[in-house]
Amino acid sequence: MDTDYLAFHANPKKPAFQPPAGAVDAHCHVFGPASEFPFSPARKYTPCDAGKDELFALRDHLGFARNVIVQASCHGTDNRALLDALAAAGDRARGVAVVDPRIGADELEAMHAAGVRAVRFNFVKRLVDNTSWDDCLRIVDKIKPLGWHVVVYFEADDLEELKPLLRRLETLVVIDHMGRPDVAKGVDHPDFQAFMALLGEHDNIWTKVSCPERLTRQGPDYADVVPFARALVEAFPGRVLWGTDWPHPNMKSHMPDDGELVEVIPRIAVTAELQQRLLVDNPMRLYWNEAG
Repeated sequence: MDTDYLAFHANPKKPAFQPPAGAVDAHCHVFGPASEFPFSPARKYTPCDAGKDELFALRDHLGFARNVIVQASCHGTDNRALLDALAAAGDRARGVAVVDPRIGADELEAMHAAGVRAVRFNFVKRLVDNTSWDDCLRIVDKIKPLGWHVVVYFEADDLEELKPLLRRLETLVVIDHMGRPDVAKGVDHPDFQAFMALLGEHDNIWTKVSCPERLTRQGPDYADVVPFARALVEAFPGRVLWGTDWPHPNMKSHMPDDGELVEVIPRIAVTAELQQRLLVDNPMRLYWNEAG
């Protein structure tokens, strides 16, 4: 792995907060192991191995029932590690793939049978090269017959530039990590209010209220991020998801304790009803086509 890469927390705490039965970690990854699933030659970073066995052990330790495993940029469009993890998990996991616009219907159908339910478009410039809008729209045309949705990753400064594309995506759209707001500006700043307005204007747009460790300026216990996530959970209770982001690729400030991240949940979803929707009902409806 890169010399400055931080490995995932080796011994996370057992959280005091107990997720509701059937809870889903709706954003996590598998990396390698590289000896079996090599990283992409075009990658922008080289992580440590963080395979399915470690992920599933963490799932059980934290009290979750299921995972949504998201293909990360270090594996490019080679989804073999993801598909291997889905095969091992059976019905306890679903996947979000990254695909080439030239992909054929047969390969997409095989991915669907394996448990993939979405594709991810990454617009974070430090992680990927230029992402063509035409390629994105070409992929969307191919996945629509399968009923898949689109997961989009970008940073707050790029929201205005991407709005025209988001409005052209004729699928359900999930935006990663609240669009990565600058939490130093506060929830009332026009930047975050523009993000709230986007969700208010488009019923097909969801978001993940995840990654306080990436957004914080203060560090644990992430108090500066809580108001942003809570605002979204309370305004759009049926269109929010939560995930650990394990194994937390490219963290530079600190490596979070995943048990501590779980403890943030009751601070952003402050009632049992909101917790049920965030952790069970919403991801089950989206990824398992069940009401929860």
